[in-house]
Amino acid sequence: MERDRSALDFALDREAPPAAIMLSFGDPTAIARDITARGIPLICQIQTMAQLRQAVEAGASVIVAQGAEAGGHGMNATDARSTFTFVPEIADWLAGHAPDVDLLAAGGVADGRGLAAAMILGADGALIGSRLWATPESLAADGAIEEAVKASGDDTARSAVFDILREKDWPREYDFRALRNVIHREWEDRIEDLRADPTAAIADYKDGVAQEDYTRAHATVGEGTGLIKSSVSAEAIIASITKEARALLGS
Repeated sequence: MERDRSALDFALDREAPPAAIMLSFGDPTAIARDITARGIPLICQIQTMAQLRQAVEAGASVIVAQGAEAGGHGMNATDARSTFTFVPEIADWLAGHAPDVDLLAAGGVADGRGLAAAMILGADGALIGSRLWATPESLAADGAIEEAVKASGDDTARSAVFDILREKDWPREYDFRALRNVIHREWEDRIEDLRADPTAAIADYKDGVAQEDYTRAHATVGEGTGLIKSSVSAEAIIASITKEARALLGS
C-alpha cells in the first residue's frame, strides 16, 4: 500500500464503514491510524514475534497468528513459525501486555479438532482459509478445488515460484504456499534461474491457467488441504467445525 492504497481508501470512504479491516505483511503503524481514528476495529495478521508489539502498539483489536502451514502468502519457508508453537507464545505475551486483544490462529486449522487445539493453546478462535476456500461460495475455480480435495498436506510447498510466474513483486521475506504441481517442481530448486529469465515459464503458466490445467496453474491451499474431503457450503463447514470443537472442549 505504500505504492497504491486506493483499495483501502475506497473502503474507508464508503457511507457504511467496514465492520473491521485486516492488515498483514509489514509494519501497520502508519496505515492503522487512518483505520482506528474512524472507530473501525483493526485486525493484524503477523508471522513473527517481532511484529506482535508493532501490531498491538498500532491499535490492533485482534491478532492473527499465521503459521507456515497456511496457504497463500506468508513468511518465507526459512523464517516462518509453526502454528502449534506460535499461538501459545503470542497468547502468553498478550496475557502479560495486552489482555484485551483477541487472538486467532491461522494455518492448518480445517476442522473442529484444529479449532479446539488452537483454543487450548490460548487462542480465542481461528481464521480458517483453505477449508472455506474449497466451498461453492468461494471464488476459486472448480478445477482448483477438485485438486485440493484430492491432495494431502504433503502435496503443498511454500516458495516464490507462483509469485514469479504471476508477476507479483512480493518482498523476499514472504512467499506463497500452494499445491506442489508439475510446474512448481520444475522450478522450486532453480528459483534464481526463474527470477533471471522468467518469460517462457510465465507464458507456460498463463497457458495452463487458460486451459485450466492444474499441472501448471496454481491452487492456493495450505497443509490443511489433506483434511478437505469434499466441497460443501461454508454454512455447513462452520456448523460442523463449531459442533466438533464444542464437543471436544466440553462446552
